Parts: sequence; structure tokens; C-alpha cells
Amino acid sequence: MKGERTKNSILERAVDLASLEGLEGLTIGRLADELGMSKSGLFAHFGSKEELQIAAIEAAARRFIDEIFTPAIGEPRGYPRLMAICRSWLSYLRRGVFPGGCFFAAASFEFDGRPGPVRDTVRRLMDDWIGALEKAVRMAIEEGHLDADVDPAQLAFELNSLFFGANFSFYLRNDARAIDRAERAVEQRLESLRVRKTKASPRARRARP
Repeated sequence: MKGERTKNSILERAVDLASLEGLEGLTIGRLADELGMSKSGLFAHFGSKEELQIAAIEAAARRFIDEIFTPAIGEPRGYPRLMAICRSWLSYLRRGVFPGGCFFAAASFEFDGRPGPVRDTVRRLMDDWIGALEKAVRMAIEEGHLDADVDPAQLAFELNSLFFGANFSFYLRNDARAIDRAERAVEQRLESLRVRKTKASPRARRARP
């Protein structure tokens, strides 16, 4: 158990380092310098740079889930939970959960054209994220909160594009209002798709058999 705690502690620092310097800069030697450890000590936990990178991505995914989905899962099914997921994502960006911005936005751009196990891991986890967004949209449709004609894949694509756009503007362009702009755009898009339940007029109610 002590060894597992030590490994988890190492990975937390590795995630933050990769967030700031990129996954390609995350090496056994660089991390050993950062932690004041020997390379041989780190090799006992990670046998190669690639193994370290993949372990860091998986650790980042656990942090991401804790920050995005754990707060949202307590909300009622449908529109409230979908909106909670969106707000949790923007809050996670605003609070700097990863010091270099969204870990997965950075990793996606860094490895989108580099085939191999690291790219495969990033893609799998991003597919899981997009799939979770699509599921939340479908649940909102099933609950009668969103228009039945909404395409879950299309809406998930749009929402993720707004999230990644907010990350780009906030961190690269230093736009202090980027997250607020993204939140307003998300709310307006989702509100435009909501099903509005209207009460029947007294005459219409009387006319029902």
C-alpha cells in the first residue's frame, strides 16, 4: 500500500508537470529532477518514458472525472445533469485544476498526428468523454427536456468545441472573459433546444373528452 501511495503521489506531480510542459517533455529524468529522486527509483515504478506518459494520462483522467462528473452525478437526470456537467467543466477550467489548462485539450493537440500507444490512450479517453456528453444529451431527450429531434453526437461536438475554445482563449490569448463567454454560449445553445411545456387553455381543457 505504501508503494501504491508513493506511485500515486509521483503521478500527481507528473500530471502537473505534463500539463505545464507537455507529455513529450515528461521523461524519467525530468521527473526525477523535479521530485529530487533517482532515476532508478522512478524506473522501479515506470519502466519507460512511454509507460510514464500513459500512467500520467490515466491519472489525469481520474482527476478529470472527480472534478467534472462527481459533482454533476447528484443532479436529477436529464437537463439539470447535462447543464451541471457543462458548468463543472467550465468551473474546472476556471479553478486551474490542471496548472497548464485542460490536460486533455493540450494532449489532444500535442498527439493528434503522432500514432502510437500514447495517442491511442488520449483518443480512448477523449472518446469516453464525448460519449459521456452524448449520453447526457440522450438522457435529457428521454426525460422530455430537450427536443426529440436533437442529434446527441452533434450537440456533444458543439459543446466540446466551446469548452476547447474557452481553454484556448483563456490560456493562450489571456482572455479573462473567455470562460464567461463560453458559459453564456453553452446556456444559450441548450436553452434553445429545451422543450417548453405550455398549459392548455381552459377552453381546450373543456373540449377534451
